[in-house]
Amino acid sequence: MHYDDYAPSDEQLDTLAKGLGLFSLGLGALELLAPHKLDRMLGAGDYPNATRFFGLREIAAGLGILLSRDPTYWVWARVAGDALDLGALAPTMTETNPKRGMAATAFANVALITALDIFCAAALTRRGR
Repeated sequence: MHYDDYAPSDEQLDTLAKGLGLFSLGLGALELLAPHKLDRMLGAGDYPNATRFFGLREIAAGLGILLSRDPTYWVWARVAGDALDLGALAPTMTETNPKRGMAATAFANVALITALDIFCAAALTRRGR
C-alpha cells in the first residue's frame, strides 16, 4: 500500500486542521482561565503561571491555524507544544500522586492528539510540496 491510497482529500485535511485549531482555542482557554483547577485535577502541584503559558501557546497555535492561509507551520507548532505537554505530564504519573489515574488519562489523550497533529502536519507538508 502507498500513502496516496489513504491520503485525505484537501477538504478533509482543511477540516482536520480547523478542528485542531478550535481544539487549541478551547484547551488554551481552559489552561488560561482555570490553571489552579487543572493543576489540582492532575495532581500537578500548583504552577498557574506555567499552565497559563501553556494556554497562551495553545491559543496562539489555534489562532495561527484558523487565520493563516497555510496552517502547516502552526500545526507543526502544535506538535512541538504536544512534546512540551507530554514532558510536563510525565512527572505527574508517579505512585505518590493520588491523581495519577487522571494524569495518566490526560497523558494518553495528549499522546493520541499528538499522533493526530503529526498526521495532519505531515499531510499538510506533503500537500505543500
